[in-house]
Formats: sequence, structure tokens, C-alpha cells
Amino acid sequence: MRPRLPRLRSLFPRAALGALALATLLTAAPARAADKVTFGTNWVAQAEHGGFYQAVADGTYAKYGLDVTIMPGGPQANNRLLLPVGKIDFYMGANMLQAISSVVENIPTEVVAAMFQKDPQVLIAHPDVTQFEQLKTRTLFISKEGLASYYQWLIADYGFSENQVKPYTFNAAPFLVDKNSAMQGYITSEPYAVEQQGGFKPSLFLLADYGFETYATTIETRTELVKQNPDLVQRFVDASIIGWYNYLYGDNAKANALIKQDNPEMTDAMIAFSIAKMKEYGIVDSGDTTTLGIGAMSDARMKAFYDKMVKAKVLAPGIDYAKSYTLHFVNKGVGKELAPK
Repeated sequence: MRPRLPRLRSLFPRAALGALALATLLTAAPARAADKVTFGTNWVAQAEHGGFYQAVADGTYAKYGLDVTIMPGGPQANNRLLLPVGKIDFYMGANMLQAISSVVENIPTEVVAAMFQKDPQVLIAHPDVTQFEQLKTRTLFISKEGLASYYQWLIADYGFSENQVKPYTFNAAPFLVDKNSAMQGYITSEPYAVEQQGGFKPSLFLLADYGFETYATTIETRTELVKQNPDLVQRFVDASIIGWYNYLYGDNAKANALIKQDNPEMTDAMIAFSIAKMKEYGIVDSGDTTTLGIGAMSDARMKAFYDKMVKAKVLAPGIDYAKSYTLHFVNKGVGKELAPK
């Protein structure tokens, strides 16, 4: 018997109608609203925050379902206090000393990524200083915070003395006047001011290259958020990492425009200097990031840093420093394909 073709053909319009109805339902379904996130930085907008601004400017955060507001810090702001009380969702920490102090103070926050593999803290000297050891013969302009932290490590590990320290007032003038002095700064910032005001290229000694092993420009969040919404934390970390790759190695013009919008005192020349120094000294992308990706952290480095700070009597022994961070959200190679080959 010949097949009943008319009946067979009649099945196709029904299938097509079903597919069309399904497509209509999918099209009509409302798009999921992006999660609103506030990220507080620890200082005014600058190139050292560039990866976060990049992720806003080029739509990376949006791609990850995030609507991110960057809340700049500054001399009149203390965004760190806003994190544990839930006023902001993420905070840009300076280094691991702050995070470990939070453990001591029972503040329920933890570091989930480290955007800087090296702390940008530097000692800036006049050109005649060519060796790190020579700094022990110079007057050093060091801030109160610096004296209580990394300078104690310099005393313990290198034999520096508090007698050679004078207060640093975040002004390069005293250093420029005193040819037998050196001053603290960030490798990405103060050397530019010295070059502009002093008319010479200073000698630079990045403390990270001499054993001050803390991570810096960290991403911190509340322990509660890590436990209750790890997907949100992971998306913010991943998008921020990609933002940093694109800022360093891609078109960062829109990000720089946002930085200057938030900080009108920032100039193109200052931004270019900072980016160049971040690349030259491997501030963001070096060491473990070559295999694990930007944002990488390790238990071994955390322990080594903690042990050095205990030796220097900056931190007390017996602190459960491991509570200050988690490796759950990093070391996954996110964005590595964006780095130069």
C-alpha cells in the first residue's frame, strides 16, 4: 500500500508551529537584570585602578551580568569601613597586612584575589645611590604607617635604623633639597613627580624585589557574601581579571577617560608613566600569573609573608592568617589568552 503522504505532510506544519511558539516564548521572556555591585577603592582614581575601570568601560562587567559602580576613595573617605557593614560589596585592599589585621579584629572579610603580585612600595634615592645597601647611610623620609609596617621588616632583615628616619609628608620637596636622602613612594607615582620637579631620574628600589612579599591591590569582600553568593564573587573576580588584561595589553582609552572623569587632576602623561612602570616591574603580571593568571595567590607566599612580619614584630605569632584569604576564586587561568605571546 502506498503511504498516506497527505497525513505525513500535515505533521510538519504542526512541528513548525510548535517551534515558532517556543521561540516566541523565549524571545518574550524578560532578560535577567544585572546584579548591582559597588566596588570601593582605597584612593582617588588612577592608573593603578585601571583594570577595574576597564571592565566598566569595555562592558566586561556587563557581560558577566554585573552592573558595577566604582566608588573612589581619597583623603576624606574610608571605604574600608563600608565593607563589613554592607554599604559596599567589594573593596580594593592595599596589602595583606590590612587583611590579616581584620582577622585579629574579628572583622568578617577576606581577600578573594590579588591584582598586584608586587606591592608598588618603593624607596626613591638620588642617582648616586646604586646599591640597596647604600640606603642605610641615607636619611629616609618615611610615613608613620610605613614606619610601623615595611620599615620594621627593613630593620629586621637588612639592619636599617629608626634613627635615620624623618617624617614623610607626601611631599617630594625635602627629598629634592637633601641630596643625602631617600623617600618612600609608589613605583607608579612618586618617581614621576620627582622627575618633573627635580629634573632627574632617581634610583628606584622596589621593596618587593628585596623580599617584601605581600600581595597588593587586592579584592576583598565579606565572608558572608563568599558563603551565600559565591557565583557573584566569582563573576566579579573573573571580570576584573579580564579587565586588567585588557587594560595592560589592549585599548585602554575609554578606561582612562573614566579615570580622568573621577579624578580631573590625573593627566595622560601620569597615566602613561604608571602603566609603563606596572609593566616594567611586573606589578600585575609576573611570577605565578604566567601559569595561573592575573589575580593569582598561593598559600606558600601567604605563609612566607606572615612569617617575615612575625619576625619583624609587625604581626603577632599565632594569628590564624589563613582566614584572611581564600584561593577558591583565583588560579584558574582566566584571561591568560589576552596576554602577549
